[in-house]
Amino acid sequence: MSAGPCLVLVGPMGVGKSTVGALLAERLGRAYRDTDADIVAAEGREIAEIFVDDGEPHFRELERRAVAAAVESHPGVLALGGGAVLAPETRALLAGRPVVYLSMQVDEAVRRTGLATARPLLAVNPRRQWRELMEARRHLYTEVARAEVATDHRTPEEVAEAVLDALELKHA
Repeated sequence: MSAGPCLVLVGPMGVGKSTVGALLAERLGRAYRDTDADIVAAEGREIAEIFVDDGEPHFRELERRAVAAAVESHPGVLALGGGAVLAPETRALLAGRPVVYLSMQVDEAVRRTGLATARPLLAVNPRRQWRELMEARRHLYTEVARAEVATDHRTPEEVAEAVLDALELKHA
């Protein structure tokens, strides 16, 4: 296994992986990387556009490749897109790594993701769709994670502290 990231965040869209990941990177004195941002940069368009123009299977392949490249080369804090754990190859890459699943309840998810944001998988009836996504993905998040940290009613700073505590990591 390559050295890879010092910490990987997984969880559903809107849970705060990007915000918390950046805070953790700062606290640990490490670089931060987000595979969704990698895809947007490489493709020159937003994820919602990729879904609409090319379909979810194409996006998932881009995501699988982006995660593989990041896990291989990034030594800092890494945040994965919400559906990255769907790929068996990605789950295998994460095995034995310091992965934390950031979780939240449906009411919090709907409040955070809202109805006006570009979330292609929540376009119609976000509450029901989020529940269905979580039913399909929760076991995958827990499969790859060393720890789970609930984000409900917590500030990003509180979540970052809980992640550090869960993995027994020290600040830089």
